[in-house]
Amino acid sequence: MKNMRKFLSYYRPYKKLFVLDMFFALVGALVTLAYPLVTRYITGEFLSASELQLGTLAIFVAVYVALVVIEYFSNLFITNYGHNMGAYMESDLRDELFEHYQKLSFGFYDQNNTGVLMSRITNDLFALTELYHHGPEDIVISAIKFLGAFAILLFINVPLTLIIFSFIPVMIIFMLRYNSKMKQAFKANRAKIGDINARVEDNLAGIRVVKSFSNEADEIEKFYQSNQRFVKTKEDSYYYLGRYFSGLTAFTSLISGTTLFAGAFFVARGSISLPDLVAYIMYSANLIDPIKRFMNFTEQFQSGITGFERFMEIIEVKPDIEDRPDAVVLKDVKGVIDFKDVAFRYNDKSDYVLKNLDLHLDSGEYIALVGSSGAGKTTICSLLPRFYEITSGKITIDGTDIRDVTQASLRANIGIVQQDVYLFTGTIMDNIRYGDLDASDEEVMAAARQANAHEFIMELENGYQTDIGQRGVRLSGGQKQRISIARVFLKNPPILIFDEATSALDNESERIVQESLEKLAKNRTTIVIAHRLSTIKNASRICVVTNEGIEESGTHEQLLERNGTYAYLYNMQFKESQSE
Repeated sequence: MKNMRKFLSYYRPYKKLFVLDMFFALVGALVTLAYPLVTRYITGEFLSASELQLGTLAIFVAVYVALVVIEYFSNLFITNYGHNMGAYMESDLRDELFEHYQKLSFGFYDQNNTGVLMSRITNDLFALTELYHHGPEDIVISAIKFLGAFAILLFINVPLTLIIFSFIPVMIIFMLRYNSKMKQAFKANRAKIGDINARVEDNLAGIRVVKSFSNEADEIEKFYQSNQRFVKTKEDSYYYLGRYFSGLTAFTSLISGTTLFAGAFFVARGSISLPDLVAYIMYSANLIDPIKRFMNFTEQFQSGITGFERFMEIIEVKPDIEDRPDAVVLKDVKGVIDFKDVAFRYNDKSDYVLKNLDLHLDSGEYIALVGSSGAGKTTICSLLPRFYEITSGKITIDGTDIRDVTQASLRANIGIVQQDVYLFTGTIMDNIRYGDLDASDEEVMAAARQANAHEFIMELENGYQTDIGQRGVRLSGGQKQRISIARVFLKNPPILIFDEATSALDNESERIVQESLEKLAKNRTTIVIAHRLSTIKNASRICVVTNEGIEESGTHEQLLERNGTYAYLYNMQFKESQSE
């Protein structure tokens, strides 16, 4: 019932359009009920009359044409505006789902495949357009035609009508039995098409890796297997759908045949006149039409409602990181950061990634985090902007717990430069402006100059209007990194996080990017995660991170003199560079 109320709530913004759609559906249904009455009158009165009454015939011709015109405009409204209403509602669902995606934390995306999530916002909602439009409309038309035809048939001949309607309870039992089977089959279809989308998205995103390892044949085989699993679910759904439709078609044929043969019997006995039998046969067709409509509605309902249920599965996922009701806006940030006895694990069943973390940063301080892979360096930097929620302890900025401020204001004051740069499809200008959507072209170019990116941008054929392709594929690693730095320059945050921002670059690119990073970090509180220890010698403090917290802390020279973990890591890298 909760899902049904939610389902129906999407009609609310389009109440007027919905009422009009139902009105014209009602009018169209009543018109179809009037046609057999005209036929009955013509066959009963005119064909048996000794003289042709042309004036009366002309009136009935005019009435018939008027009915056709009314039916035409009713169907036109239903088909045009009714379909538009369904499209509007599907659009509202898609907007709501996409907005909900933006609220969910990294933890949700760690557990869900991108291709499957894309399928839920596209394929799963397609069938809802038809369901939202045709569902109520088919129910209204079917009910009017069915009840109207039933009343008129009773008026014409009660015994024949009771014979015809003896099939209806059996049909209802049959439909109920196969409805549940079809629903399960359609839901499986939705899941499998999501798997196919996931497979395609994964392959296309990693196509360069696929080709570099010459694994196209293996990828084709994986896709083939996913596609065959989808085909199998389609086979199951079509099996039940086939049984359902063929069964109902057989019932409608039995009703038609029974009407014909039983009607002939009653005519022979004089219980029904020939004009009444003609009208009766036409109304029995009207009786079958709503059954066919109901068959069509059932298919739409099963397909659409399974998509809606999958939609609701995501909508009902509560964001695990939300603003508190009394959260305040973080402003006038100086950049004093404190991690106080912080511990973190992804869920209750996983091991702790971090424990006993105590770390203090003064305003404008530049510190570096080093340690072995998996020690929790990136996790620390993900906890500060609340990409994940700490399990215990407290993180403060200028003495304010980050859980007491809005997420938007917290992240507005933190700039992040990552190793894996993500650039959006579009121009260089658009990608830099992502740091401040209201920035002017001059401000964008000024940020690019600060990031040492202006010169290479101007050497491109279209300068700042150059289309960089998906994820910046037309740029080098160093160029992409400088654009990401320009983006942060434009954002101008008081706190910075550099997450191994130069580890994937060649020496020349690293030198240029490192120069840009040093310029960006000036007078800002900065946390650097470093893989190449040679790049952080000038940090005011270097912290060696382990799963148990901070093991060592000091300047480069102090840590070397201590001859502990940092000295070991540094000497290992120094030897490796010497051997190269």
